[in-house]
Amino acid sequence: MTGSSVKTIRYYDEIGLLKPTEYTEGGHRLYTSDDIWRLELINTLRYLDFGIDEIHQLIAGELTVEKALAWQIESLETQANTIANMISILRQAEARGDDSLHYIHDLVNARTINIENRKQFIADKVEEANLFEGIPSEWRDPLLYHFNKYVVHQPKTSAKQTAAWQELQELMNDPQFIADLKQVKLGFSRIVQQPRYNAETWRNKLEHIQERLNHAWKNKCTADSKVVQSIVEDMAILYTNSDQLDPDEDFFRHYVEYFESTQTKHLERCNTLCAIISPQYHQLYKGNLLLYKGIQWRIRQK
Repeated sequence: MTGSSVKTIRYYDEIGLLKPTEYTEGGHRLYTSDDIWRLELINTLRYLDFGIDEIHQLIAGELTVEKALAWQIESLETQANTIANMISILRQAEARGDDSLHYIHDLVNARTINIENRKQFIADKVEEANLFEGIPSEWRDPLLYHFNKYVVHQPKTSAKQTAAWQELQELMNDPQFIADLKQVKLGFSRIVQQPRYNAETWRNKLEHIQERLNHAWKNKCTADSKVVQSIVEDMAILYTNSDQLDPDEDFFRHYVEYFESTQTKHLERCNTLCAIISPQYHQLYKGNLLLYKGIQWRIRQK
């Protein structure tokens, strides 16, 4: 009736997306008309290429319909640009006749931006915008560490990833994007005081914290869980002044302000494009979102 297989419905039950109203003594799932409507809604969203995670957030009320639709439109626009780019390559190759395979190879290579070119582009934009003004040189690489690791140093790029990088370049040339980044920098300067570690040690500890956040996100830990709250404490210690034994509550408020300053239209689009270029970057973003929720929970307890 819904067009969903038993295997699919069982999977939705296992991941908590669609739980039956009750089970029979024999273990069979029983669904009400409301459950069926929810399944039809899930099928509709899947048809529109929404991911399971986004559907779960929508149904749980963690993601607004407005934002979900905006994200999905952006995602489909990127896919459309990718397909248009691929069609252009194939049509040009078609006109070459017998030499078409070699021509496809040359065209794809010409349109794919290599790592060195990406690094140079980012370095030029950082210098042009004076983003690191007032920041010691030894701290600049650590601050860009994850972006460089997952986005700039992405070894292989598909047609979709290439299109995303090209759009990312256009976005970085937008004055409003640079203005948004400078606001983020101001927020960041409020949470970073006098770190108790040198730049390299700080970067390594941050990497370890991000791994823990990724693990917590994958295991669906909640913001109030001991796992997440332990990470919140360690993150605060990493950022706060070397003279402080315990993180100041002001740190947590400043961190929330800093995170919320990254939620502009241009910066959210940047995150979307980075997630297309690198799935690992998507995990990084989800982990940081969990950290933000964990800090919000802690503040509410005071």
